[in-house]
Amino acid sequence: MESRVFEEIDPASDCDCPLCLHWRRVLPHSRSGRTSAHPAARPQALGGARAGGTPMALALAAVPAAAASYDPHRPGVPAGDEPDSPQGGTALPHGPGGRPAKPSAAPKPTAITRTEIIDRARTWATAKVPYSVSACWADGYRQDCSGYVSMAWKLPGNEWTGSLARYGEEISKEELQPGDILLFHHASDSENGSHVTIFGGWTDWAHTHYTAYEQTRPHTRRQSTPYAYWNNSDRYVPYRYKGVTPEEPAPASDSGRPGAPAGTPYPGAAYFGPGANNTYVTQLGRMLVARGAGGFYASDPGPRWSDAGRRATRAFQLAQGWRGADADGLPGPRTWELLITGKGKDVKGGVVGPPPASHGVPGYPGRAMFRPGADNTYITQLGRQLVRKGFGRFYSAGPGPRWGEADRRAVEAFQRTQGWRGGAADGCPGPETWRRLFS
Repeated sequence: MESRVFEEIDPASDCDCPLCLHWRRVLPHSRSGRTSAHPAARPQALGGARAGGTPMALALAAVPAAAASYDPHRPGVPAGDEPDSPQGGTALPHGPGGRPAKPSAAPKPTAITRTEIIDRARTWATAKVPYSVSACWADGYRQDCSGYVSMAWKLPGNEWTGSLARYGEEISKEELQPGDILLFHHASDSENGSHVTIFGGWTDWAHTHYTAYEQTRPHTRRQSTPYAYWNNSDRYVPYRYKGVTPEEPAPASDSGRPGAPAGTPYPGAAYFGPGANNTYVTQLGRMLVARGAGGFYASDPGPRWSDAGRRATRAFQLAQGWRGADADGLPGPRTWELLITGKGKDVKGGVVGPPPASHGVPGYPGRAMFRPGADNTYITQLGRQLVRKGFGRFYSAGPGPRWGEADRRAVEAFQRTQGWRGGAADGCPGPETWRRLFS
């Protein structure tokens, strides 16, 4: 009886999936470098044996169960500040069975809205797609930084940092909007020295930090990032996809309730307020974030109306000098016009108005105010109180409005004096930390 020839498999040394754990047990002295592919991507090694009683056949019989439980969406180790992001070259998206898809007649830009770009980018960030320069995700796009942008922009193929620019037009920092990219192509080391991120909106009024969607090791991530990047900042160039189209209003649903996507004209008061759930709310939130109200949102603005949207809207209205009914937190035609046109005054400090109460603790504004990239008056208030309590040694200068490592370490030290350990002393002020600190 013929036997299939097995390819030698070397398990990934830093992977804890069931398949790599299996191969490390059965091949404890395996040499590295036999093959660069992950064992899960080598079906010929798993199913190559015919039925038989050999030790190898018995060992392989246990593998399918492990392979079936391998979850490509599992969270990875938190990525560092600097990406280790080599990339592949240009290629067509891959269809079922790993075969290249049919090429399009001409690689013309596909029409797409900004909302669609960010929604597509968010799918990989939510799934925590593992980083790879050779593997393709279920949608056919390569799992590296340039493949991620190709997917988000809905390009006809997998591009690389050396070719993405031909699909976009260079813009300035001031023109950046969600869905644009920040591109660094290292001509002398194009495979390992280049990187690209998707711009998701400003997180502070001074435009020093933005929400970056990027594909880097160990998986897709979304986080507040200093402009333009953690390293090589001056070498990143903003680009806008040539296929971006204005977002047009759609007809109301059969029930007559608002459900249209975001559009430039003011849609009407019915689209905002308690119970509202539509893309106009998303657009409002993103415009408010770009104008300095990002501190009110714990995550990307979404389509459901929330207290965060109301408070952010009111902060913008108060920044214009409006009071009373004119600053009720609901966007009217004038509020919408200022946001759409980029006119009016930005929200300064991230918070305007009286301090809120959260979790039943007076003055506690919520954890969203103390995340990386946050810039608001609550951080200053927290820092000054920590100094009063004897934790000022962590500050090289007076506490300021931008959340930093000094704030985190001072909070952690205070939490440890309460006898807390582990996750209870993580350096992020929760409601109980706030209550004890200010009591």
